[in-house]
Amino acid sequence: MATVMDAMNLPRVATSYVGRRSETAQVCSMLRWGRLVTLTGPGGVGKSRLAEAVAARTAARFADGLVFVDLTEVREGGLLPDLVATRLGLHNRSRRPALQLVTDRLGEDALLLVLDNCEHVVDAAAAFASAVLAACPHTAMLATSRQSLGVAGEQVLHVPPLPVPATDAAPSLRELTRYDAVHLLVERASVVLPGFEITDGNSAAVVQVCRRLDGLPLAIELAAARLRSLSLQQIADRLTRRLPLLAAGPRTVPERQRTLRATIDWSFSLCSPAEQALWRRVSVFAGTFGLAAAEEVCAGPGLAREEVLDALDGLLDKSVLIREEHGDVARYRMLETIRERGHELLYEAGEGTDAFRRHRDWIDRFTTAADTHWAGPEQLGWITRLRSEQANLRAALEWSLTEPGEAGAVLRIASRLDEYWTFFGHSAECRQWLDRALAATSADHPDRPRALAFCALHAVWILDLDAAADRLTEADQLTADSRDELLGALLNYVRALAAQIRTDTRAADLAAEAAAVFRAHGDVRRELHPLWIFGVSSGYRRGEVEEGRRALRRMLDLCEARGETRYRAMAQFGLAYLEVERGDVELAEQLARESLRNLMKIGAGSGTAYLLDNLAWIADRKGEHVRAATLFGAAATLWQAIGSAPEVAVSGPHRAHKSSTLAALGDDRFERAFAAGRGMTWPEAAGFALEETEPGAPADGARPGSLTGRQRQVAGLVAEGLSNRDIAAKLVISQRTADSHVQNILDKLGFRTRAQIAAWFTERR
Repeated sequence: MATVMDAMNLPRVATSYVGRRSETAQVCSMLRWGRLVTLTGPGGVGKSRLAEAVAARTAARFADGLVFVDLTEVREGGLLPDLVATRLGLHNRSRRPALQLVTDRLGEDALLLVLDNCEHVVDAAAAFASAVLAACPHTAMLATSRQSLGVAGEQVLHVPPLPVPATDAAPSLRELTRYDAVHLLVERASVVLPGFEITDGNSAAVVQVCRRLDGLPLAIELAAARLRSLSLQQIADRLTRRLPLLAAGPRTVPERQRTLRATIDWSFSLCSPAEQALWRRVSVFAGTFGLAAAEEVCAGPGLAREEVLDALDGLLDKSVLIREEHGDVARYRMLETIRERGHELLYEAGEGTDAFRRHRDWIDRFTTAADTHWAGPEQLGWITRLRSEQANLRAALEWSLTEPGEAGAVLRIASRLDEYWTFFGHSAECRQWLDRALAATSADHPDRPRALAFCALHAVWILDLDAAADRLTEADQLTADSRDELLGALLNYVRALAAQIRTDTRAADLAAEAAAVFRAHGDVRRELHPLWIFGVSSGYRRGEVEEGRRALRRMLDLCEARGETRYRAMAQFGLAYLEVERGDVELAEQLARESLRNLMKIGAGSGTAYLLDNLAWIADRKGEHVRAATLFGAAATLWQAIGSAPEVAVSGPHRAHKSSTLAALGDDRFERAFAAGRGMTWPEAAGFALEETEPGAPADGARPGSLTGRQRQVAGLVAEGLSNRDIAAKLVISQRTADSHVQNILDKLGFRTRAQIAAWFTERR
């Protein structure tokens, strides 16, 4: 299933992009001749904005689009592949490393991957880039870093500051605007003072500011923001007096880096005390943050809670913070260079440890609230908020593990929201957090047994059953004398899930025991999944269909009564699983589609692979074999995206129905239909599964978007007159794959001949 990314994946920046025409053209050219280009240079020189401009300009050259990954969201290099996997829409449910999942997903895709801000994880970025270059022949990478990655085949462009007039030059007003530094200053000044332009009266001050700031874009933007309170000449005078003093420092630091640091300090010095306090304290956030979080974390001495909003507005006005739209919510972020200085100022003020602990405590409260409200009507809203705060969650966990005496917090925080971690493919990551916390805390820590249970649960989800068993054994030893029935039920639930994966008949009994205890204690949320395990295991494995139905119906009723979405979809899938094998196939189809619609409210998580496979079984039972083969193909890509396989997850029914479908169609017809499903985008696959679209008919007037990125590329080569063999050679794929692509294009557009493809492509080019 080709997931075509486009330029909308780029950060949404409110300000226009100024200058860099020659650098942009040069990087575009470098990407034609090599597959890894790294933009280097000091902080604030404009590497990220140049990368964004290049990506937007070159996106159309990559048939499968582009993916932009901001690496400031992770502080530990080992999480880099996981972050990229998330941006690619992958949900790892296997023991396979995230890096392997990423390279398998990229495969032969013609895609541009942008890795922004690599310097703090440069070794991990280098290893990742090397692996992608070796395994993905058509993927290109554009990286930004303060140092090169040092990878074979890497092309490096050192990004210079923007051009400024030479000290001995006296350019005219018209000539001045040809200098990119001047252009940027005027552009940003006109935002602060509408109608601002260069005149004979201010041209000298414009030149003075640009020269004094060495053409550094970030420094120029910080200075221009000061035009709300100072004239251009006042800014020039203050820079002349202030920067030499501020820039004094170790001579080993490059001059331009001292200039930028001095400009940031100058901007800080002109802030009010409340703004300075907020600047220091918001630097503890990773990625983006919201107003409510800033009020909780940053209020304190020198900054009352009710003053945070005004101080935040002040930092926005001064270009210290950047505002972003996330749906109908405003969030804020700091450029990494400003954040780094904020960290230094925070510790210089003696506030560092306290501020990071407040940030961690806020995450502690946030995850507690999300966990409490998980199985209810607010679930979808909490999922959105959790995804927005993922970078802050990681930062809080990392700080707790590296700050002496704080690792115990990770035991409780990472033990929450197991469904969230699992659904979005982060079980391996959560297990790592718990493993590290367990290693860093004492054997008698009160939160240890529960953390062991959830560590075992995540190990089960990624099929590391031996490690799960070890964790469960340790938990048993710690709780041998405990009368905590809920903890015992939790451990039995984990054992039941492991037994179900091993197709052990004890799964139903273990799940029944766990469900009964949770029910007796009124813990509806924890009763739900054991009900599913019992329902499917007893109904399918034991053939006790009515008993299985009753358990799954109870699960569904509990979910509907609470307004819960995720477990409701699971209950509907479980019932569809039973009905297609043991009962009413029409009811099975209805339930499976309702389940898919519920999952789509959350996102294309791991459950969608199960559902598309389930719908393929249903189509086979109904004798709709072409449809079944197409659904098997669509599901195959989703199985790959979660690092699993139906032969492991749903081996019995999958093998039976796939064999039945293959026997009904024969090899050639099955492969064609399977390839058609494989070539669908996720929205296309979902529409087809819900019978909202049909393959083979021109969609929306046969617009280009109805084809995947690779199919559009193949259609273009057909229009150039290339044969399938020539296409295969050009794209470095097998001829059989090229044949399948062409046939899928014919099927999707409703055409019969290659000439029709050529005419269609030429008309719409």
